Amino acid sequence: MPLEPGKVLLLDAETVRNLLDVEDVIRAVEEAFREKALGRVQMPPKQYIFFDGGDWRIMPAYIPYFGVAGVKTVSVNPGNPKRGLPTVIAIVELVDPETGHPLAIMDGTLLTAWRTGAAGAISAKYLAPSGASIMGVIGAGVQGRMQAVFTIHAVPSITRVRIYDVRRSAAESLASMLEREYGVDAEVVDDASAAARGVDVLATCTPARSPVVRREWIEEGTLINAIGADAPGKEELEPSILREAKVIVDDIEQAVHSGEVNVPISKGYLRPEDIYAELGEIVAGLKPGRVSDDEIIVFDSTGLAIQDVAAASTVYKRAIERGAGLLVDLVGVKPF
Repeated sequence: MPLEPGKVLLLDAETVRNLLDVEDVIRAVEEAFREKALGRVQMPPKQYIFFDGGDWRIMPAYIPYFGVAGVKTVSVNPGNPKRGLPTVIAIVELVDPETGHPLAIMDGTLLTAWRTGAAGAISAKYLAPSGASIMGVIGAGVQGRMQAVFTIHAVPSITRVRIYDVRRSAAESLASMLEREYGVDAEVVDDASAAARGVDVLATCTPARSPVVRREWIEEGTLINAIGADAPGKEELEPSILREAKVIVDDIEQAVHSGEVNVPISKGYLRPEDIYAELGEIVAGLKPGRVSDDEIIVFDSTGLAIQDVAAASTVYKRAIERGAGLLVDLVGVKPF
């Protein structure tokens, strides 16, 4: 229930940042994947509205395990950095499922970055080869940073990271941060091939609409967390990688429409039935994950509303515990 009828807790970006915790977010998102696999969530398909140069997405979900429902509205506009704005801009609303009363409205931009990082971390936890020690990152923007940080949290055996970005300064900034804050050996490399060859876990975090990763670069045993393709027409991996790999997605319907598999499926290079499992099925133990250190595995992450609701729920609970945020009269509860 809301703290008071008609009142809603507002949490701005700085407050959300202060309330977020890497391990909490990983645990919450992992539980959300498990609940999905067990059929205990409601999550209608993500809706898109397309603008010139960008899109706006509406993502609702209800997770009884967390006792909340929520919706994220998020815009993605690759031209925004030139305007001094982030590429991804989002807001999350949490709702009391008993009454429908809004509980909180919070910044979702940072939340989106963290919950996506958590998905890659969970994939690495369950699907990385044993003793994984080397990670590659292609695309050192916000999500490249999140994938590196969250994966290192989930797989502490990773001690080396190779980073490539078309903007060398972004790769250098990420490498410096990882060495300073996590004590890993972070190397900036000159091309995508150098970031992909000989690694145990590869995170691809680009807005590419044609493959940036080639099959000949990928060695046996590699886990690829394909993060960048999250809308129709996007793809980062050469289709032959997907044909030869064990393909795991966050949500089959969403991935077929807008994930890494969307272009290969639309062109007939891959079939929906070639998808092995959803990540939640692995987390819940309904299907085995990696069965051999020689397997190439691709995790196709499109980003799910349940991740947002799970992560936002942890933020809301911490805010209540700490008395954080601004409680405002926002909802009319009296008749005219």
